[in-house]
Amino acid sequence: MTPPTATSQAPVSATGVTTPVRAPVVTGLGILAPTGIGTEEHWSAVLAGRSAIDRITLFDPAPYPVKHAGQVPGFVAKERVPSRLISQTDRWTHLGLAAAEAAIADAGVVPAELPEYEMAVVTSSSSGGTEFGQHEMENLYQHAPDWVGAYQSIAWFYAATTGQISIRHGLRGPCGVLCCEQAGGLDAIGQARRLIRTGAKLVMTGGTDASLCPYGLTAQLTTGRLSTVQDPARAYLPFDAEASGYLPGEGGALLVVEDADAAEARGAGPGYGRVLGYAAAFDPPPGSDRGPVLARTVRSALADAGLDAAAVDVVFADALGVPDADRAEAAALAEVFGPRGVPVTAPKTLTGRLYGGGAALDAATALLALRDQVVPHTVGPAAPVSGYEIDLVLGEPRRAGLRTALVVARGHGGFNAALVLGHPQQDVPGDNEK
Repeated sequence: MTPPTATSQAPVSATGVTTPVRAPVVTGLGILAPTGIGTEEHWSAVLAGRSAIDRITLFDPAPYPVKHAGQVPGFVAKERVPSRLISQTDRWTHLGLAAAEAAIADAGVVPAELPEYEMAVVTSSSSGGTEFGQHEMENLYQHAPDWVGAYQSIAWFYAATTGQISIRHGLRGPCGVLCCEQAGGLDAIGQARRLIRTGAKLVMTGGTDASLCPYGLTAQLTTGRLSTVQDPARAYLPFDAEASGYLPGEGGALLVVEDADAAEARGAGPGYGRVLGYAAAFDPPPGSDRGPVLARTVRSALADAGLDAAAVDVVFADALGVPDADRAEAAALAEVFGPRGVPVTAPKTLTGRLYGGGAALDAATALLALRDQVVPHTVGPAAPVSGYEIDLVLGEPRRAGLRTALVVARGHGGFNAALVLGHPQQDVPGDNEK
């Protein structure tokens, strides 16, 4: 790999200031996933290939064609979330609050000791407070409007988790939410980097989701892309000849992303890795004579990082599990990296697709791969379909020298996103321009 030498220029900020910047550093991870609560529990499950897909227990799935999903094990909101917030917010926000608490602790940061308006929150949301909304709709239809609680007006809202994290921890800088389905987690991290380039010192970012309720599952089924295979071990098989769709899941990850100089000043250490590049684009509408844009999105993210394709050591794939989508992704990766040109993995087969939390969890997992110099394997698929020219890591984790990881994600409706993450010790643009 040839280290980039160009200076990374920040975009012009609202104040008109443009300055060379160092790549932001990820200093904290908070993971609540079907594979476990906590970073190391999740990571050990990923490396062991322990699937968290099982029969849905949050409600009776018997009437539905999809009966299996990834659920966060042993999560009890009252043990991790203030009681007054439990009645005011949805399970998706409960998971987000717990993940934020864990990420802050992991980063070793005390928000009260930092300037409150230099700390921001940007999260991803796919469907908002689905379970909370279902219960309130039941109150409306089964009883009367005055049975609907006042908190319905905020608990369902896509930005509820962002707002609650901001209030709870005093993070009063710019706040926002990205609603891009599975791609949203990467878009949130990309926005976090943008905020740091324009003055924020710390951003809580990433996403969680919790749409495992009758209303949520019914909505998901309308895409026609969920697998109805009844054997949970054979239901979600991306890039495999038996691919039949995907299974849903809940949970996700939140990350503390910091300005590199500010992190050093408070003694944060090197962190898990750096956010080197990001790009987003949209597929053309159905029936268009233009093709998918994933390859272009990946190239744009690499260009944003100042890297070429040869610098990428591992790709965390979107891995939808739908044959036409898998074919398009495999073709895009082969186009950018060459046939079987880079190891590809999809640990999300252990959890299901987590929608607003999925890509953020992939980013966190990629950072752990960089930390431990190992590519986790993909559990489920037997081999890539003939003609899919990708080096899909199967069977067991693969030891490798990892400096740069690419995470790709696609969201329902045409969203595409790509994120380039670097090892904390990697030379990146702007580091010599302090």
